[in-house]
Amino acid sequence: MRQDERARLAAGGTSERRPRLRCAVAALLAACPALAFAHAAEAGRPALAWTFEPWVIALLALSGGAYAVGVARLWSHAGAGRGLGARAAAAFACGWIVLVIALVSPVDALGGHLFAAHMVQHELLMVVAAPLLVMGRPLAAWSWALPAGWRAPTGRFFHRPAWRAPWLVLTGALAAWLLHALALWLWHVPAWFDAALAHPGMHTLQHLAFVVTALLFWWSVLGVVTRQDRAIALASLFTTMLHTGALGALLALAPLPWYSAYAETTLAFGMTPLEDQQLGGLVMWVPAGVVYVGCALVLAAQLLGRRPLARRAGTA
Repeated sequence: MRQDERARLAAGGTSERRPRLRCAVAALLAACPALAFAHAAEAGRPALAWTFEPWVIALLALSGGAYAVGVARLWSHAGAGRGLGARAAAAFACGWIVLVIALVSPVDALGGHLFAAHMVQHELLMVVAAPLLVMGRPLAAWSWALPAGWRAPTGRFFHRPAWRAPWLVLTGALAAWLLHALALWLWHVPAWFDAALAHPGMHTLQHLAFVVTALLFWWSVLGVVTRQDRAIALASLFTTMLHTGALGALLALAPLPWYSAYAETTLAFGMTPLEDQQLGGLVMWVPAGVVYVGCALVLAAQLLGRRPLARRAGTA
């Protein structure tokens, strides 16, 4: 009986457990990307290392250094925590670290071999780093990083209608939502996605499109003040969750792989291209959806918990 049982498990156990294995791996990829490349140097797999693109390192160093200088100057002038709170500074620091993980750590190199790892990288950029950076109020900190004599003229320059009007349009709910949605769907068209993997310049453009449109989107969501703005932001979050989840579901449930660039590289990691794509679809579908739902719940609580000012005055 034991021999029969062992034979049955050997024949069908692997296929029965494979869906569970896929879900488990997808969760691990989303929760801790480092696990995906911890054993990448094993026999038959490409060695993965940290990538130090000069322009990426320069932008990271410039943005992080300017933010630190600006916060230090602001707090030395107004007092620690004043003008820009410690929570905002911590949020920016966390977002900056996530950028390093996504763009410099072996996650970046692994994305060239596994579609699932590439999706982890994209989600780190768009639904983790971007909202944290926006919550950090970087424009306030960066303005204080400028020399004292430059701050007022720079502020007046960027408050001119020629700059102010386009900024208000781009960070408005409709434009920000539309630009982010277009970037997501267009860059996941198979021809465009494969071309981005084949040409470093297009790959850079793809990541810039994701990061910039994600920053605009989260700015339109997290920078709201009035009840009407919160209601619009709530709708923006909900609809973004729907269309990104739909894209993830299409990838996860597709009967054939979409991207030829991963036709051979996934085999070194013990997965077929279709299994790799299914994992990537789950990463886009589930963890990103959780982030959108969590933010929507916070906005809904704020929206429902705030009474009109007239009613407050009448009951005082």
